[in-house]
Amino acid sequence: MKIVIVGAGPAGLAAARSAAEGVARSGADVTLIDGNHSTGGQIWRGGGAPEIETGVATLLNTRVASPDLLTFDKLILATGARELFLPFPGWTLPGVFGAGGLQALVKEGLDVRNKRVVVAGTGPLLLAVAHYLKTHGADIRLIAEQAPWSKLIRFGAALPSRKWLEALRLWNPCFSPSTWVTEAQGTTHVKSVSAGGKKIPCDYLAIGYGLVPNTELPQLMKVDPCALDEYQRTSNPAIFCAGEVTGIGGVDLSIVEGSIAGYAAAGDVEKARAFFVQRDRWKRFGTALAEAFALRPELAQLARPDTFVCRCEDVTYQELVAKASWREAKIHSRCGMGPCQGRVCGPAVEFLFGWKPDSVRPPLFPTPSGSFSMIGNEPQ
Repeated sequence: MKIVIVGAGPAGLAAARSAAEGVARSGADVTLIDGNHSTGGQIWRGGGAPEIETGVATLLNTRVASPDLLTFDKLILATGARELFLPFPGWTLPGVFGAGGLQALVKEGLDVRNKRVVVAGTGPLLLAVAHYLKTHGADIRLIAEQAPWSKLIRFGAALPSRKWLEALRLWNPCFSPSTWVTEAQGTTHVKSVSAGGKKIPCDYLAIGYGLVPNTELPQLMKVDPCALDEYQRTSNPAIFCAGEVTGIGGVDLSIVEGSIAGYAAAGDVEKARAFFVQRDRWKRFGTALAEAFALRPELAQLARPDTFVCRCEDVTYQELVAKASWREAKIHSRCGMGPCQGRVCGPAVEFLFGWKPDSVRPPLFPTPSGSFSMIGNEPQ
């Protein structure tokens, strides 16, 4: 039996560990695939990721551009999530990054010592990013959280003690609820941002409005990552989903779901069931997370007529506002047809206009024809 796991973040690593344990006596193969040069995903990039289990074959720097390239007996999709970006004047200036994106660049060697940084958007990631940047010498000028104190207090009251201690460790006096960036100023590079009625000079803006599940690969495989049985199994009994692709719930839920999927894929359902209570607890945390950091409607009013919404194809808000659907926008403006294939502008226009992409087609990423290879055994 061959078990293939796509994604080497917390859910994928947990799935690989439990799958390897579950099939250790049977001699089955476990293969872990990830598009990055190291395992761990955004959470553990740059260090801290658990070691890969013995017997797990790892393919890094490898993206699955089409499901036709995968052969398996059991497949676990742990494709994670990406940051949500919302358009506002100046958001395409050099020096404006995703919150997690700037953190990743620093982990890869970007020097932020003595750089003035504004961190903005929503969610627990903001404090974590600000703390990480500060430990690397950045001068944090503001942490702008769009959620109000009232929601944050209710969320905090429901936090487990471990999460409270983590929040206290990350606390920064620059944290400002009910605050959001309305504009970034600069010509060749961001020089300042407007937030909370003030203009704050900065060298970098790290901004992100939460996460969007990476559901494109499950969609291509005709499975719904949100419609799962108790073992994380989709409508196709050979395919499982785990982690943020099933919905945003945090690293603890991802690890638990990955463990369940890994054991279940290996046929050890009793060990999978042992994680059910933990999963229920962390799902409640995920629900509280979504409620606390729900996006306020004012964020949909930030774009001006000339603000780019699709930055790949330079499509402005004015070009889109009169359109009736995602399909019409693509036909008349090429919105979503650039290199990112709607990964950035797609979630943005869903928030702005309520549109949802009507199809996903391979390849999922721009892919040179010479890089295509079969993952797994010969097609059956």
